[in-house]
Amino acid sequence: MKKKLLDCSNYGKLMVLIGFLVAIPLLTILFFPSDKAYFYNFAIPAVISILFGLISCFIGKNDNDKVNERFSSMQNSSLTVLFAWIWAIVIGSLPFILSSQLSVVQSLFESVSGWTTTGLSVMDVSVTPNIFLFHRSFMQFCGGLGFVLMIVMLVLGKQSMNLYNAEGHPDKLMPNLKKTAQTIFIIYNGFLVIGIAAYRIAGMKLFDSLLHTMCALSTGGFSSKLNSIGEYNSLSIEIITIFLMLIGTTNFAILLLLIKGKIKQIFHISELRFMFVLLLIMIPLFTLSLRNMVFLNTTDAFRQSFFNVVSALSTTGYSTVSYNNMPSFIIGIQILLMLIGGGMGSTAGGIKMSRIYISLRLAVHNIKKRLFPSRKIDILYYYKAQGKTQIDTSLANDTVGFITCYLLIFIIGTLSIILSAGCTLEEGMFEFASALGTVGLSIGLTGPATANSTLIIEMIGMIFGRLEIFIILLSVYSGIKRIKSKLSKAH
Repeated sequence: MKKKLLDCSNYGKLMVLIGFLVAIPLLTILFFPSDKAYFYNFAIPAVISILFGLISCFIGKNDNDKVNERFSSMQNSSLTVLFAWIWAIVIGSLPFILSSQLSVVQSLFESVSGWTTTGLSVMDVSVTPNIFLFHRSFMQFCGGLGFVLMIVMLVLGKQSMNLYNAEGHPDKLMPNLKKTAQTIFIIYNGFLVIGIAAYRIAGMKLFDSLLHTMCALSTGGFSSKLNSIGEYNSLSIEIITIFLMLIGTTNFAILLLLIKGKIKQIFHISELRFMFVLLLIMIPLFTLSLRNMVFLNTTDAFRQSFFNVVSALSTTGYSTVSYNNMPSFIIGIQILLMLIGGGMGSTAGGIKMSRIYISLRLAVHNIKKRLFPSRKIDILYYYKAQGKTQIDTSLANDTVGFITCYLLIFIIGTLSIILSAGCTLEEGMFEFASALGTVGLSIGLTGPATANSTLIIEMIGMIFGRLEIFIILLSVYSGIKRIKSKLSKAH
């Protein structure tokens, strides 16, 4: 039986995994006995997912080592990854539906926001049972790692590397893929322990410490408090959260260098240097705006600026201020930071800082060629955790292509939000930038009373933001191609 399970389809493995993940919140009943009333609301979806996964394992076709020759390996992998995320969204929404906590669309929205590590919410957390608070946060924690990475830790197949890349993990930290996945898992959970301990020392309750650490590391932003981190009004808690958000938005390869003590090598990394430059520019601008337009004193303005700028850039979405009626200048800064996003190969969303950095280098290079046409321009390089890397034509095309598609989706999504919610351009841009960047900050449009059409638009944005555009387009194309192939065989 064990060999049969190891040989089962990737679809089956992922369905079984998702079933177990949805069952994990049942452990909270041991600490909150009053939540036992929701046992079946979690047990039923978990059993359904596991059973369907086992059926796929035992009677389904093995797709690990045999790839349909009509489809490329990457096409098959992207389709598998998209299936896993859609399946997780559906299964993750069922506890909310079965318990009547939310409507069907709201349940799907909360599930999408959880797994994609966004943090936009339609729940009133002040009256939400603890088991559901844990479920939301645990979805974000697992979504930050990704389902494929968790499977790769246990089982390897010939398609594992393609699946790993398709889910948005660009780097191999170790020579062996399985060891890479295990290393990321150890780093992730190591910082989880550190975060929980730090929050407890700062005075936060144990349960809240667990939830906030999971969501800060995954750059998710779900909170068990109505006013997010701002409800604590604690400088120490804010500093801990900033630390965890910066860890979450940093490439795992860089974190490995940090753990190994290779500090000198870290400071050469272009993406990290670019992040510090952005913070050094945006925090003073945010501070001046709060001081001059909101009339906070300099100390309070700097404190609020530091936290909220890091939150937006890391795409976490925790907040210590309300963005309702904020000056347009501050809203503009946050929209820009949410679009830029965090580090490549981290749990963060957005365009990613490395792509923005590369595009700026290309722009400067282009300007120099026009200003000094007879002068020889050096070949462009940038530094990754793995070392010096050339910005070649392929990388340049991929970067420009991705940014163009991302901004096009942002424009379409913004206009759709405006049409659906009847809001201003500023509000539509902010809310959809938050959804597409998997951030979770809200200007007040998203909540329990939000129209279903607006929630659906935001869900589409969140999925595009988490799985990245090309993977979704490739998987949709592969799915259509596969359906056409089967139809032609049937005739």
